[in-house]
Amino acid sequence: MLKYRKKKSRKMKHTIILIAIPMILSANNNMETLYLQNACNACHGMYGEGMGASPRLQGKKEALLLRRLKDLQRGKTRSAFGTIMISFAKSLDENQTIEMAKYLSTMKKVIPKERYEHDSFDNTGDGSS
Repeated sequence: MLKYRKKKSRKMKHTIILIAIPMILSANNNMETLYLQNACNACHGMYGEGMGASPRLQGKKEALLLRRLKDLQRGKTRSAFGTIMISFAKSLDENQTIEMAKYLSTMKKVIPKERYEHDSFDNTGDGSS
């Protein structure tokens, strides 16, 4: 009887893992879609790397990002440029706020290798280095 329960328990754990992985990936895809739909990438960059006065989000701790999003939802900002973020943050519900902080903390910059490898391009005489 005990062997049967252990086997059933193991099988249940595997089933839960198989169900959880797509849900987690889906949550990230939903947040990526929301990030792009709200045009967050216009100021923060495609990978959250930050641009100009817009801060880098990539690699920041989830707790910090969550706190900043919640501050924005309460109307608190650290700079004059942050006022535009208040409306974006307020548009997120509680679950989206948590998931967005999680998504932003896991962003990684991905630069395709072929982007910089153009062996067939001859730049002689065009003033480039």
